Amino acid sequence: MIYDLIIKNAKLINYNNLVDIAISNGQFSIIGNNLELPSNQVIDAEGCLVIPPYVQSHVHLDSALTSGEPKYNQRGTLYEGIEIWSERRKSITKEDIITRATEAIRWHIGQGILHLRSHVDISDPNLTAVKALLEVKEKMMPYITLQLVGFPQEGIMDYPKAEELMEEALKLGIDAVGGAPHLEFTREDGIESIRRIFKLAEKYDKLIDIHCDETDDEQSRFLEVVAANAIRRGFHQRVTASHTTAMHSYNNPYAAKVLGLCKKSKINFIANPLSNITLQGRFDTYPKRRGITRVKEISELGINISLGHDNIMDPFYGLGTGNMLQVANMCIHISQLTGFNEIERVFDMITHNGAKTLNIESNYGIEIGKPASLVILDAIDQVDALRRMAVAKTVISKGEVVAETPPLRTTVTINKKTEVVSYRKIQ
Repeated sequence: MIYDLIIKNAKLINYNNLVDIAISNGQFSIIGNNLELPSNQVIDAEGCLVIPPYVQSHVHLDSALTSGEPKYNQRGTLYEGIEIWSERRKSITKEDIITRATEAIRWHIGQGILHLRSHVDISDPNLTAVKALLEVKEKMMPYITLQLVGFPQEGIMDYPKAEELMEEALKLGIDAVGGAPHLEFTREDGIESIRRIFKLAEKYDKLIDIHCDETDDEQSRFLEVVAANAIRRGFHQRVTASHTTAMHSYNNPYAAKVLGLCKKSKINFIANPLSNITLQGRFDTYPKRRGITRVKEISELGINISLGHDNIMDPFYGLGTGNMLQVANMCIHISQLTGFNEIERVFDMITHNGAKTLNIESNYGIEIGKPASLVILDAIDQVDALRRMAVAKTVISKGEVVAETPPLRTTVTINKKTEVVSYRKIQ
């Protein structure tokens, strides 16, 4: 038998020695030492860290790459972003979204991200963004996993026919029902919107991912409603609560109570450090709240939490390239997860934890029989990767090389002697 590809000298997490990985028919076939097998292609990992692809748990592809259109967000606030986006939405076309979303996905692939969950606005009678991203999903299916979540930007209860539009989007083929109960006119409306979200998810057998309590208001307490519904309706790990930034401001006894409920419910969390740290706390003078959910406490309780980039060069966040290492690095700092083992746990939040959130665990990971998707990083371990924002040297999707990035090499000349700077700890 001739194998399609063999990766030599790979460093896998939790392996003591370097290994070789044989791939055939788009799947991992053999993982072992010093494999001498015939193959069509051999790649030497040179002792670098080899990981399963990064997972982008939360992004908005329909608004990506619109920064400056029709104008830039000068104050950087959520409210100015909403104002600008409302204006930009008027000129959206199917072709416009397909072009921008495809380019953003190419950015992701180049950085080793092969699994994405994107929210898509359903607050449009024509469902233009939904139809565009469904086309993108179909086109990119051979290379990436793209999940789409129906996002009612104007609310389910308070936007005309929002529930009908969500149902139509589900019929068209989106993967999950979304919501934003804290944006509804009243708390009662927010609770009712959650009830309707679960009802639709049950009817169409879909996942749930809710923008939940994305505010600094400590009285925004829809998380407990989501968790309770997940328990009572038996949805458990099929439910995700995104953002939950109000938890940052909850009093500690209440936070302990609601986290206990969330652990019992088995729901997932997604934090979005880049947008959370910039959009929240805007009403504060000093001290300013970080405005991110309690990542450390959630993780320590064993509740699954993953990370998302959220916005990429749009009116809400004018920076970013989709790089999940940048997201994780920010999370480490603002959540004070700088203990060595904590840093490794944050790395899990952009890999295995994300796979759990997307419910794709059965097809994720470097294991025999699973799809042969992996990333060769210019790093020796997870901490090194996060510290140096290690580039994805080689990205492989289902046995096919889809991206390559030569690592940056810096030379420094001192006393006429030129040497390469590795930025690594001297052994």
